[in-house]
Amino acid sequence: MEMLIGTYDGPGRADLSRRIPEASWSALALVPGATTLVLRMVTNPNLLEPGERVTLVEQLREAVADRPEVADLRVLLGMALCVNYDAQAAIHELNTAVQLAPESFIAQLKMGELWMRLRVCDKAEEHTKRAERLAQNWAQADLARRQSVAIRTMRRKGIERGGYHGPLAFLGTLKGRLFGRRRTVPVTLDVRAP
Repeated sequence: MEMLIGTYDGPGRADLSRRIPEASWSALALVPGATTLVLRMVTNPNLLEPGERVTLVEQLREAVADRPEVADLRVLLGMALCVNYDAQAAIHELNTAVQLAPESFIAQLKMGELWMRLRVCDKAEEHTKRAERLAQNWAQADLARRQSVAIRTMRRKGIERGGYHGPLAFLGTLKGRLFGRRRTVPVTLDVRAP
């Protein structure tokens, strides 16, 4: 059953409007074939089968290719890429969305959420604070506040990767592990006389 966003006033509209801001509803109308998949992705990403994820990403990529200036389409594509476990492409799309619309609440919030899930707390906190400042209603403010609380909890519990340094940063870690600290093994000697 295909739903048109502009006319959807069903029972879940209030809950969905907390998750999809009004600006994104109009962007979603630009991808009529993917409306049902996007709604399912937003409500519960685990409901999408792997084939549906791939289809959704393809449809959103086509929409972004047709209208590359629409930041909300890029946010939807970034979200779909996250659900499809393609973090690097999601970072690129969400970063482009933030650059296209730095005053977009949803772009900042989702960029912060992605960095939070990747355990890069500094960047997550930066984008989430921007989203908090851009919130236009209590629901948006509540989403950003909850994300900030989650980031602070992660920091307090020590769940942090220490930052995103680029694709070759692992070489320094590898060098440190191979040539850095030498492990010593405690040995117990029995020095009793025979």
